[in-house]
Amino acid sequence: MTEFDNNLNPAEDGETLGRGERIALISLGCAKNQVNSEQMLCLLDDAGFAIVPDPEGADAVIINTCGFIDSAKSEAIDTILEMAQLKAAGRLGRIIVTGCLSQRYRQEILTELPEVDALAGTGSYGEIAELVRETLDTGEGERFGDIDAPVDEVGRYLTTGPGWAYLKIAEGCSNRCAFCVIPSIRGRYRSRPMENILAEAKALAEAGAKELIVIAQDITRYGRDLYGKPSLALLCRRLSEIPGVEWLRLHYLYPDAFDDELIDEIAGNEKIVKYLDIPIQHINDAILRRMNRRGTGAEIRALFEKLRSRIPDLVLRTSLITGLPGETEAEFEELCAFLRSARIQRVGVFPYSPEEGTPAAAMPDRCDAQEAQRRAELILDMQQEIMNGWSESQVGRTLRVLCTGTDGPYRTGRSWADSPEVDGTVYFEGDCLPGDFAAVEIAGLMDGDFVGVQR
Repeated sequence: MTEFDNNLNPAEDGETLGRGERIALISLGCAKNQVNSEQMLCLLDDAGFAIVPDPEGADAVIINTCGFIDSAKSEAIDTILEMAQLKAAGRLGRIIVTGCLSQRYRQEILTELPEVDALAGTGSYGEIAELVRETLDTGEGERFGDIDAPVDEVGRYLTTGPGWAYLKIAEGCSNRCAFCVIPSIRGRYRSRPMENILAEAKALAEAGAKELIVIAQDITRYGRDLYGKPSLALLCRRLSEIPGVEWLRLHYLYPDAFDDELIDEIAGNEKIVKYLDIPIQHINDAILRRMNRRGTGAEIRALFEKLRSRIPDLVLRTSLITGLPGETEAEFEELCAFLRSARIQRVGVFPYSPEEGTPAAAMPDRCDAQEAQRRAELILDMQQEIMNGWSESQVGRTLRVLCTGTDGPYRTGRSWADSPEVDGTVYFEGDCLPGDFAAVEIAGLMDGDFVGVQR
């Protein structure tokens, strides 16, 4: 039984759920982690715990961590230490750490962070209520289930919105990129059965979610493990038939797994927003091979050209890594030249950081960290000009905007070109209610964001 409450946001509205011991939850990291946090909230409430927005005064806090890259690990550890100070001051009970950091560094946390009372890995989100009860009763606990097991089908409470929600269609990853630890943390790729996804999407729409952001580590491979063939196009077609769903946004489409059926569905389905997040990481063939990425730079170029020819008004987002061991100035310049010609509207770039246990961490000719950072900053500077130019081209247009809230005299929202957390905001004058759509005429830019008037 899947449960949704579109008005619930324990982190923001101060609402307390349940009547038992008081449990707070801090969610760190990506959208996929946030869905796991929403599932844990539902399980805790079902078990009778009181969900509270503030760890101070709680009987326990759950910190759902990310452990993917150094900055995420640092954020998680800093959060644990902050909660440890509350605990030492007598203003917090137990500390429970879940998610990627605990899965990856189980023993290290137990040894180096004695303030932590209990741990759960990424295969045990469904056991959170039992773990909390055990920890409150005994002062300790651990749950580390099979990270390759089928995806748990449990309820959720929404912490996003108004008007939008994440829809996770698969767990784990089997791509095994040379720089990435996700397969060892989250397990092999496992698609959720389509009927379960559709049932959840219907419940989300009934709870007021007009935009569904379809997420997984790699959504292009959805269905191969269950149905023997890629099934994302069919899933999108079925999702778009659900009453109340008006936008489908697709996150993390790997370039090597596109086929014509998927391109046709994206181009022809008016509910799929013409914004595609396609992480390419690099364009140079030698670097792509070192990264253990499938496909070549020529194939990436051809795909982008095909997508733009078939899908008018397409906005592309990608992610890149600079400074992989062995990246030469010539290989970096090839990436820069590609970006100057491709004019990708949205780009995230990360300087390479070695992750223990990955093939890339053992590669020779490691690039200096400062040089990797310098290259990343060069790309960001170049991309700023490209993104500003595209934004200026939208001035005078009337865009469909999902209203997400208010900020002083303005309504705030997102256009088809803006994904939450990573892209810009549309500030506009009008009377649109949060969670509804508005036609907004773009009058100008403010610090890179759109400013307009509702029409």
